[in-house]
Parts: sequence; structure tokens; C-alpha cells
Amino acid sequence: MFLVVLGSSLGLMTFYVWFRTVRSTTRPGRVRRILTALLLILTALLVAALVSRRDPAGSGWLAWPGYLWFGLLVYLVLALLVLEPVRLIRRLTRPRRPAEEAPDLERRRFLARAGAVAAGAAAVGVTGVGVATALGPPDVLRVPVRLPRLAREFDGFRIAVVSDIHLGPLLGRRHTERIVRMVNETEPDLVAVVGDLVDGTVAQLGPAAAPLADLVSRDGTFFVTGNHEYFVDDTAAWLTELDQLGVQVLRNENTRIRRGAAAFDLAGVNDLAGRSAEEPPDFDAALRGTDAGTPTILLAHQPVQVAEAARRNVDLQLSGHTHGGQMWPFHYAVELAQPSLAGLSTVDGTQLYVSRGAGFWGPPVRVGAPPDITVLTLRG
Repeated sequence: MFLVVLGSSLGLMTFYVWFRTVRSTTRPGRVRRILTALLLILTALLVAALVSRRDPAGSGWLAWPGYLWFGLLVYLVLALLVLEPVRLIRRLTRPRRPAEEAPDLERRRFLARAGAVAAGAAAVGVTGVGVATALGPPDVLRVPVRLPRLAREFDGFRIAVVSDIHLGPLLGRRHTERIVRMVNETEPDLVAVVGDLVDGTVAQLGPAAAPLADLVSRDGTFFVTGNHEYFVDDTAAWLTELDQLGVQVLRNENTRIRRGAAAFDLAGVNDLAGRSAEEPPDFDAALRGTDAGTPTILLAHQPVQVAEAARRNVDLQLSGHTHGGQMWPFHYAVELAQPSLAGLSTVDGTQLYVSRGAGFWGPPVRVGAPPDITVLTLRG
């Protein structure tokens, strides 16, 4: 269903762009054929990139032009749509010509070209800024979080939260190395990687993930699956690989974090997509044995999972998944599906922190949603 919707949307967007930037701006002939062919080639590259995404090692040469065109196409469509009311007003206010007088086709083409150039310039500008943001270093956010039952021994405890790294055809080992370096510079007590680490198999992306072994923190690095971990036929192999890298995977389970006699519980649940791999999230198992007298912090990839967490009196849930919307105006669609787009909020008594993620998926473009690494400082 996702592929059907995506394919239909791409077809409609491509036709609309062709009609407004090619059909309406050129006479029939060679120029129109060349521009039409160029548009079809770009769309074919995008389709090829989507189809070959299961082979990150060999699809980078397709992914870069294909996904860049995807981002540009989105903003080209939006810019052209903004001009539609102007076209409508001009049409309604245009003086009627006598029936025998020929329409001024050249003037129409000139106006159509002007609109296409303006829309193209706006789309290129927005996409360019979005690419620079997506490929640039993540913002390091420092957020205090108050947990009423937190023992004084944990006051000032720092949790580095990173999500949605999305290693794949566009992001590789250098991306991981930068994230590891930035996380280590914050000197965290604990690192939480809340899903969507990879878009490929261990054989394809194992070397890209290897720098995770260099993460340094007093109490270790913990990981929960995201939906993308279940999009590859290699979930179990990845969990084994992470364990060998020193990253502890919480699969519907919990562990105690201690400071002398004081402690809190750190739990993790599988992503909702785990249902397809017969590894669904199990909150009862994840929270079994936790101490009701001390705080419980839950790692769960999708913010929507906070509803189950709140029913079980979890103090704080750490999530990702949303990318902060990644590309405006998709923020609004994400907000319809998730209780929070980004940042700290409270849902039915449970605090929820949502990272915008350190990578991207699909177009290497972020507009209105810069990547981030967050350091949460716990306060009692």
C-alpha cells in the first residue's frame, strides 16, 4: 500500500511539474521533447533509487541524484501550487477577447516561463538550504528533565539520546564517526540509541556501524529497535553485531542503573514494526521487576508508544522516529500520527522526549527540522 501511494503521488507530481514547466512554457518541438526526456530520466533515477535501497553498497550512485530530485520535486510542486491562485485571479480578471481575435499564446508562454523560473529558483533555494542542514553536524541540545523520585546520587546524571542515524546508501562510516565524536564530547553517563540505525544488512553496513564501539560513557550504550531494523532481513544479525560492538540491546527487557545503594530502571521495548517479525513490543515483559519506588526510563522508538508507557506509570520515555518532520510541511502529517513532533512534553503523566534524529531518510534534505543529539540532564 505504501508503494502504491508513493508511486501514485510521484506520478501526479511529475505530471504537474511537466505541465507547468514544460508543456505550458514551450512550443511543440525539439525543446519540449528534450525537457520531457530530462524530467523522465530524473524520475526514473528516483524510482531506481527507491527500488535498489536494499543494496546500500551499490546504489549510492543512483541514490544521490534520485533522492536529491525527490527533495527538489517536492518544493517545486509546492512553489508552483503557490502560484495557482495568481493564475486563477489573472484568468478571472482578464478582459474578454472578441471571438474572432486569436489568443495571445506568446504572452501566455512568457508568463508561464516567468512563473516556472520563479518557482524553480525558490525550490532550488529551499532544497539547497535543506541539503546543507541535513548533511551538516547535528545540533547538540541540552535539556534538563526533572524526575521527582530520582535519588540525589543521580542528580546531574547525563543521558545522550541519539536516534534515526539511518546508515545506508547516503550515510556511511564518516557519519557514524562524527556522531560518536560529538556524543563523546558531551561526556555522558549513559548513551541511548533509540532505533533506526540502519537501512541495510550487516554485510553491507557493518563497517559503517563499527565506530559505535568507540562510544564512551560510565554506564554504557543501550539500543532499542526502530521500524527500519525490521525492514531488512537481518534483524537478528544486527542485534548480534551491536552486542559485539559493546552496545546493549534492550529487547522487551530492563536493567538497573546504580550509584551505590541508589538506582533507577532503564527499560526498552521493541518497535511496533516488530510484529511483522514476531517480535512485537511487550511492555509487561519490558517493565517486569522494575521498582515502583524509583524512576523508570523507557527507550521506545515511536512516540505513540507512550500511551502504553503511561498506563504503566513510566516516568520518562525516550523516542525518535519523527525526524521532527524532516521536510516542511510534512510536519503536519507527522503530528497527526504521533503525540509529539520533537522535544519534551508530558502525556498522561509520563514525560516524553522525542529526538529529531541525527540522520535522514529518503531525500538528503531537512527543512525546519535540523538533526540533533540531545543530552538530558536528570534532576531530582
